[in-house]
Amino acid sequence: MTSPMHNGLPPAPPATRPRHGALAVRLLAWGLALGGALLAGCSTMAPTTGDVVADMARPAAHWKESAPEGWVRTTDESLQGLWQQQRWWPLFGDAQLDALMERVEVGNQNIAQAAASVAQAQALLQQSQAQRWPTLGLQAGGSRSGDPARGSATLGLAASWAPDLWGRVGAQVQAQQAAVQASEADLAGARLAAQASLAQGYFALREADAELLLMDEIIAGYTRSLQITDNRYRAGVAAHTDLLQAQTTLENARATRAGLQRTRALTEHALALLVGEPPAQFTLASAPWVRTAPQLPLLLPSELLLRRPDVAASERDVAAANAGIGVARAAWFPSVNLSAGLGGAAASAGELLSAPVLAWSLGASLAQTLLDAGARDAAVQQAVAAQQAASARYRQTALGAMGEVEDQLSTLRTLERQIAHQGSAADAAAGAEQRMLNSYEAGLSDYTSVVTAQASTLSARRSLMQLQLQQQQAVVALVQALGGGWQAPWAQQ
Repeated sequence: MTSPMHNGLPPAPPATRPRHGALAVRLLAWGLALGGALLAGCSTMAPTTGDVVADMARPAAHWKESAPEGWVRTTDESLQGLWQQQRWWPLFGDAQLDALMERVEVGNQNIAQAAASVAQAQALLQQSQAQRWPTLGLQAGGSRSGDPARGSATLGLAASWAPDLWGRVGAQVQAQQAAVQASEADLAGARLAAQASLAQGYFALREADAELLLMDEIIAGYTRSLQITDNRYRAGVAAHTDLLQAQTTLENARATRAGLQRTRALTEHALALLVGEPPAQFTLASAPWVRTAPQLPLLLPSELLLRRPDVAASERDVAAANAGIGVARAAWFPSVNLSAGLGGAAASAGELLSAPVLAWSLGASLAQTLLDAGARDAAVQQAVAAQQAASARYRQTALGAMGEVEDQLSTLRTLERQIAHQGSAADAAAGAEQRMLNSYEAGLSDYTSVVTAQASTLSARRSLMQLQLQQQQAVVALVQALGGGWQAPWAQQ
């Protein structure tokens, strides 16, 4: 089977040509070296992003909302170790939460998808970088017929290279490097989102456990009240309506407990999906609720811009769009291609390897678009508009991040006061309930007053637990708004 020769290789040369093989190799090396020198001397046509980034990183150096009492400042060293390592969840002091976080890193499919996107971006970067280097190809072929004298064999080695004289390939590489870093920030964002969702769901489950224990306690108390009321009714001291009210209160509490069990089951299913397991294979036994709301270091907005994943990804999008301007501008300049070849042809493979039949060739080509009806100018305008849009998205993302921090600081400060007031209300309601029950047993009040006091106590105690849950979840939301820690690899790059 015959394989044709490409790249303009000449036919078999006369026997005197092989002495020029060394010259061909020297000329090929000289041509590549010249192209390398031209490549080293070229500069990118993309504008700098330094001014844009600096302009976006100049917000006020303080937050409008003050931090809750007892929180550490950025100058304090306490609690900084875990925070610097992006391991913020141990600050809550819950060993089971720590174990679940390790499972999220391994099993969460959103994290796995983001990690695959990083690998894909890195592969595209390698493809872009490969355009900076020459390509080398080997071609060989042979044919045979009934007449041995009419056989042929060919062998060729061809190299080509398009030096990046105007920085087009360099701008493409810069854009893809920024895309890799943006995908790394997206991975960090997916990881932080999964961790935050797990922590908030875990605290909701533990709060449901605490409410279930409360309802067990309440149901036991309502059962005793029903027994007391039934005894008084049988003795003719209490009315039948008192007995019915006691039964209604008890059954309502049992219905509330059943609803809490449903809420806990759904929360457990959601946690199973976060760690990448089917709900049927995932179970969290009831355990005490660690109601710690840890102290966290507060950060400055300028530090936030360098670390929060979505802000970092937006900044890298600006860099990629900036490099896209350089790619579009480079299209206005001619492209140069260098080629070299070494090969030959003979009647047989043996002659091809032994006979002096090799020939070399060198070539260069220049291509320039003279008229395109404004297509290149439109491409530059499109790239500039894309950079402006990316810059606006970056600014809006940074502003949104600061707004989220302010929201959570305000929420935590308000919740701190609410919890203090609600705790006092729960204590007062419990005291009033006990007095009403004692008064009813002594025959000094009706059972309606007891039911009202019991309902008030239950509502106050559940409201206190729910506020404590909101406080923990707001701390997690603040951690997410702050980016999850002090340092991040995509910011350091």
